[in-house]
Amino acid sequence: MYEYIQGSLIELTPTHAVIEAGGIGYFVNISLQTYSQLEDKSQVKLWLHHVVREDAHLLYGFSEPREREMFRLLISVSGVGASTARLILSSLTTDEIQAAITTDNINLIKQVKGIGLKTAQRIVVDLKDKVSLGEAAITQILSTSNNTLKSEALSALTMLGFARSAADKVIDQVLKEMGPMPVEALIKHALKRL
Repeated sequence: MYEYIQGSLIELTPTHAVIEAGGIGYFVNISLQTYSQLEDKSQVKLWLHHVVREDAHLLYGFSEPREREMFRLLISVSGVGASTARLILSSLTTDEIQAAITTDNINLIKQVKGIGLKTAQRIVVDLKDKVSLGEAAITQILSTSNNTLKSEALSALTMLGFARSAADKVIDQVLKEMGPMPVEALIKHALKRL
């Protein structure tokens, strides 16, 4: 029903924005991705998704059409509502979600608070054919998100007395095989191989 809203940013929190357009203040639910794009702006444009429930009419706003498209794909999965989709988009970037779905990285999706194994599997299975990324884009996204993770794990392993070059190779192998994970888990997997 609504495509976008453009106007003055009256209020901004990590979960919602109030935008004045045509003399009316609109309460728009947002993700952390969108929040970071709106900081320090007075005039904004958000791409909207309108949710009609029995007890409410809700607006969800996104700084980019790609993020809105990912939101719409996520809510098409059984068991994923608008609030859950917003939480996923607040925890992971659109590119990270696409990469996780394309590479069957259920563990990354499962790390989002409130997402269990079955829901993560359903998201990957249901959206696998609808989401596609080139191999180069996946590699770039995964390497970017793994840089901090890798450096933290590498520091820990070198402090434990392992050779930096050996630890580096093992960490790369673990990340390639298992995808992003918490630093503690990465260190544990690496220790098993060193």
